[in-house]
Amino acid sequence: MPFVKSVAVLFLLAAATLYFIDRARQLYGILRLGPNENRLDHIPQRVQGVIEYVGAHTRMFRNRYSGILHFFIFYGFVVLLTAIIQAFGEGLSPGFSLGWIGGNTWLALTQDIFGVLVLIGVAMAAINRALIRPRQFQESNELDAAIVLSLIATIMVGMLGQNAGRIAVGGDPSAAWRPVSSAIARVFMSLGWQDGAAIPVHEGFYWLHILGVLAFLVYIPSSKHLHIIVAIPNIFFRKLGPRAGAALAPIDLEHADHYGMSKVTQQSWKNLLDLYACTECGRCQEQCPAFLTGKPLNPKMIIVDSRENLYRTVRDAPSEQRRAPEAAQKLIGEAIKEDEIWSCVACGACQEECPVLIEHVPKIIDMRRSLVLEEGRFPKEAQAALRSIETQGNPYGLPRAQRADWAQGLGVKTLAEKPDAEYLYFVGCAASYDDANRAVARAFTGLLQTAGVDFAILGSAETCNGDPARRIGNEYLYQQQAQQNIEAMNERKVRKVIATCPHCFNTIKNEFPQFGGAYEVVHHTQLLAELVAQGRLKPTRPVAGKFTYHDSCYLGRWNDIYDAPRAVVESIPGAELVEIERHHKRGFCCGAGGGRMWMEEKIGKRINHARVEQTLRTQAPRVATACPFCLTMFRDGIAAKSAGDQLQVQDLAQFLAESVDGTASTS
Repeated sequence: MPFVKSVAVLFLLAAATLYFIDRARQLYGILRLGPNENRLDHIPQRVQGVIEYVGAHTRMFRNRYSGILHFFIFYGFVVLLTAIIQAFGEGLSPGFSLGWIGGNTWLALTQDIFGVLVLIGVAMAAINRALIRPRQFQESNELDAAIVLSLIATIMVGMLGQNAGRIAVGGDPSAAWRPVSSAIARVFMSLGWQDGAAIPVHEGFYWLHILGVLAFLVYIPSSKHLHIIVAIPNIFFRKLGPRAGAALAPIDLEHADHYGMSKVTQQSWKNLLDLYACTECGRCQEQCPAFLTGKPLNPKMIIVDSRENLYRTVRDAPSEQRRAPEAAQKLIGEAIKEDEIWSCVACGACQEECPVLIEHVPKIIDMRRSLVLEEGRFPKEAQAALRSIETQGNPYGLPRAQRADWAQGLGVKTLAEKPDAEYLYFVGCAASYDDANRAVARAFTGLLQTAGVDFAILGSAETCNGDPARRIGNEYLYQQQAQQNIEAMNERKVRKVIATCPHCFNTIKNEFPQFGGAYEVVHHTQLLAELVAQGRLKPTRPVAGKFTYHDSCYLGRWNDIYDAPRAVVESIPGAELVEIERHHKRGFCCGAGGGRMWMEEKIGKRINHARVEQTLRTQAPRVATACPFCLTMFRDGIAAKSAGDQLQVQDLAQFLAESVDGTASTS
């Protein structure tokens, strides 16, 4: 009988393992359809990320309920791998034991405890899906989730029952260290299942345990729960340095076979791995401002639909043709609609929330690149902005010659007049041409002059940094603008740059280095906080009452700058800082990012209206911004809500200027 059992276990284990290996080989082959990409640099940093995001569950615990249940299940499986090894070891060799590493003492106790914790986690997950039913699970495959949860529960019940049966048989050296299994064993014995009568019970639960494990091994590679296997490598191979989306990958415009992504197999292997890694947890959609205001974009479904498109491509195309572009299933217009692509504000909320670090935004921008550069298709309103950038160097369409008019009468020098200036103040298009943001530039330069900061501007040599063009998808126009600025800055030997616009800040800091423009870049809120801390700016005039601060996506999520702006607010005498309900990493976009500043919002609720409503609920009469786009969107939203008597919006520099003697805030 032991021999037959050993043969049966060996056969089933071999069959399940061979199937798993074959499926893994297929999945790996699909990844190879994508272009190569090096993600094997900085190994210690990558390992550290796995420890942080997997080991510590840092993002999972942002939702406490889900974080706890996932923690129980994840670490339960880590610990209970030893129980699985023990079970298969016993099946293959009856005398097998893990007693030499505590299998009869502390390890036995740990297995018992975590067996119960996993069952609690499974119960919490079932309640979450069946009773709580959060919105993010509405498009999920509930059958798949039910199967996986059932298999996990089966494995745990089998393990605990197997151990209890062995204790009921008698002579188990680990019995004293297994409180849960011993309690179950007492139930068995009360039913008359003890000594020899408990052997069939033990064997029944044993087979339930190992068959559950083998079924799990076979099912996972073909289910959405593939993330159980690929989440760790996906996190390990994450983009380092500037985040994916903060620094988009450039296109070699002269040698590229295609521009952007119109076929799913045009993505790199890492981007295809992202598709495998999606857990369909929906955390991304619950932070997406486009989704939350009724737009057709759902970042979760962008990934899910891309994955299904990938699988259809592999299923329908012969293996020898899968790398051919014509063999891939159409992605844009079928799997993913154009309205989804154009709804994105590139705020990064989806990526910031994703527990397995999927890179959503670059995929969306790559689809825009394909539409713009290969098909010439994009919203009509964006066409005017792109044409203005191309002809006038700004999306407002105003003359290049007026770029420095905002500085008249302020005594601001250009680098041509002051070539040894410590800082270049890169003014940006909004502060150069938009009246409300010109006031910000004037207030900020007044503060710089009060603090004795040595700076100059490019004047007419400055042009649009190209961010709107790049996020809309016109990589050609972006590179043209970037190279013009870089040439002007390098010619003048610029080393340090100040930007009042987070989009300028992000582009110059994270994307200009791709084209030979490496500078030390600081946002104006960072510099102002430093000047206040050094005593070079002294806020003395009280601006009493509540303040709130709106986090710019390109300053906060993309560049982790949260403290400096708040430090500026808190330096103002009498200011009481209160937070909007969505703030810091979970801040809510103003609606102008991703080139949406230049596109009409025709579907759903306006994002800036939603943000103004959130801000009004703080009952703070003042909201400080740190971005010209945010300032514009707040001004429009406040006007649309007729809330001008309830909420005043200004840039942080303007509020600080009101408090610093001798500096005007708006003139």
